[in-house]
Amino acid sequence: MAKKKTTKSKSETLDFSKYVRWFWMVFLGGILAVVLLFLFASWGFLGEMPDHTKLENPETNLATEIISSDGETLGKFYFDDNRTPIGYEDLPQNIVDALIATEDVRFYDHSGIDGRGTLRAIFKLGSGGGASTVSQQLAKNLFTKQVSENKFGRVFQKIKEWVIAIRLERQYTKEEIIAQYLNIYDFGNNGDGIRSASRIYFKKEPKDLDIKESAMLVGMLKNSSLYNPRRNPVGVKNRRNVVLFQMNKYEFISQSVKDSLQETELDLNYSPESHREGIATYFREYLRGFMKDWAKKENNRKPDGSKYDLYTDGLKVFTTIDSRMQQYAEDAIALHMPRLQAEFDHQNTPDRNKTAPFLELKNSEIKDLMNEHMKRGERWRILKSQGKSDKEIRASFEKPTQMTVFKWIDGKASEVDTVMKPVDSMRYYKSFLRPGMMSMDPQTGHVKAWVGGMNYRHFQYDMVKQGARQVGSTFKPFVYATAIDQLQFSPCDSFPRTPITIEANKFGNPESWTTKNSDGNYSGKQTLKDALASSTNTVTARLINEIGPQPVVEMAKKLGVTADILPVPAIALGTPDISVYEMVAAYSTFANKGVYNKPVMVTRIEDKNGTILYQFTPESKDVLSEEVAYVTVNLMEGVTQAGSGRRLRHSGFDKWNAVYEEIITGYPYELKNPIAGKTGTTQNQSDGWFMGMVPNLVTGVWVGAEDRAVHFSKIHYGQGASMALPIWGLFMKACYADETLDVSDGEFDKPSNLKIDVDCEARDEGDLGSDEDPEDPVDFDF
Repeated sequence: MAKKKTTKSKSETLDFSKYVRWFWMVFLGGILAVVLLFLFASWGFLGEMPDHTKLENPETNLATEIISSDGETLGKFYFDDNRTPIGYEDLPQNIVDALIATEDVRFYDHSGIDGRGTLRAIFKLGSGGGASTVSQQLAKNLFTKQVSENKFGRVFQKIKEWVIAIRLERQYTKEEIIAQYLNIYDFGNNGDGIRSASRIYFKKEPKDLDIKESAMLVGMLKNSSLYNPRRNPVGVKNRRNVVLFQMNKYEFISQSVKDSLQETELDLNYSPESHREGIATYFREYLRGFMKDWAKKENNRKPDGSKYDLYTDGLKVFTTIDSRMQQYAEDAIALHMPRLQAEFDHQNTPDRNKTAPFLELKNSEIKDLMNEHMKRGERWRILKSQGKSDKEIRASFEKPTQMTVFKWIDGKASEVDTVMKPVDSMRYYKSFLRPGMMSMDPQTGHVKAWVGGMNYRHFQYDMVKQGARQVGSTFKPFVYATAIDQLQFSPCDSFPRTPITIEANKFGNPESWTTKNSDGNYSGKQTLKDALASSTNTVTARLINEIGPQPVVEMAKKLGVTADILPVPAIALGTPDISVYEMVAAYSTFANKGVYNKPVMVTRIEDKNGTILYQFTPESKDVLSEEVAYVTVNLMEGVTQAGSGRRLRHSGFDKWNAVYEEIITGYPYELKNPIAGKTGTTQNQSDGWFMGMVPNLVTGVWVGAEDRAVHFSKIHYGQGASMALPIWGLFMKACYADETLDVSDGEFDKPSNLKIDVDCEARDEGDLGSDEDPEDPVDFDF
């Protein structure tokens, strides 16, 4: 029997078509709604949208970058954003691979919105992962100032981000979007942008990041507050391993590489970037003032007439500082100062010095000194501004307070949490010996290293340029140079060592002035070369008696000394207060054949687009003839051949001399090349100096305490050759060991028309004697 054929009724067919119509209505309506939403967003109905100019130049705060002469970043100036953008070409491929594998695997296939990812997120309600593309995340970071907590508000924000993402894709290449995203992200701990993050967490430039380092940073993109490697290393490691898994999943790395890297630790090399940390801190603080003064000038304005902002405009400041030399200078100070301080503290225990750290002061004088210092301090200023009375402020100095203080521990700069009265902390800090050091190329005036102290966080007064201290016998070359210039003296000319008295009123000095020799020897004669090497005061006094103090003052002024110098005979022994900065520039004139170059610290300034805004103009002047400059240098070579600087050359003294074992850091130096220099020690060993020169590098070092009443009690510890010279020796040894540096080890150029005789009979260097510094401290008796 044939089966009856069934057919659908007309009504049933019409009912099915109804579903089809509804499907298309909903589908097309959804598309129309999306289109309208995008149109409304682009028209501003959902809030302000960035125009094309903001898309071309997004508003981000950019730090000012300080760049060394060898291309390294010394530091940055910023308030909130420590951001220095880099280009895609400066990113390693492994960080790009990690980003794509983890955040947006179809990045190169979409135009700002990942349709598949969006649908997946909708149907799975976000459980299958987010749908934000790299472009959307960039849009969010650039133009969403605060994420709405309201769900509907967040939907509107999301739509705006979709619109912006599409526009960004039209405006920029894929590579530019990746670079912008990594540049804009805040990685925490002042790591604004990939470059800062790379330097802070690994002390590397981004291009040098390896796979696991790149994976860690990409893992932090999920939430840098949660995945903070300093606070949550376990979570960060787990997140990094997820990134490595994703890289293997999408075949950016092999299974074996993934497995091996997942077993490793984070291996952070945390190097915080702040104004008080890092390299060249004292120089950077000087530079801040330089830049602020530069920005104030009318001719240094932006095209719109506004001032450049040091903290947000992304300037690049190219400096003369060499990062290698700067590091060697800081290393030398870090090696010598704790050793010197340990001996100083040993000599100033309460049983050895009841007024420690002060010497030659009565308790009443110490009280007056501390009261004066109290009034000059920041604590007094703050409390005074709060309306506190003097009595209340003084009482606060006697109240024990929690504080963090500086301390040398096992030869390293450290911080210790303690409870101490503020008045006691003042006395504690006064017990520290402090350094100042500057190094300069005499031929160009370029400053290569600048160390104003041993720890900027705790000792912020810059002893390179801010501080000026008595220079002692390092002033004597100014006297010798003046005498050679005026009277054509030769280093071989001899003078009696006998005492000399300059009568009252001869040069304006109110009383007669007689100086002494530290060794008590007044017999016989000495050549000028030997007299400077042994720092014989009576010979220097005879020279200033011949030429008068006023020409010496004028010579110092020509050499760049700005301090007021009273033209009296005592200046021959170094009574003036002069900064390390000015002393180095002055000595550089001798090394530069008599031509003074004003020190240069900044060669040019560029804006964020590379436009040159400033370029330095050299400032030079002739001070001495080439002949006089060379003869003065020749005299100072005697200091390192047979005088107080000869410990730079010899060896073996540490076998029997306790001073070498205790504080002469880095000995023996065994430098064989020509070196001209001069040590200096002031009254009661309050200031120790060493000025050292080779043909293309002049370096000055000062060591002393904040107050002149804080000093070594004996000259063999407190002389310049013990306090300052070791820093110079350590620094130069490091410079010579670095084959990438071109520090001269040759002779100083001799003028072709030299008429003054410098070929004196060589001093016997075999008998080194006691190696005691032969110079006499400053004599203040006028």
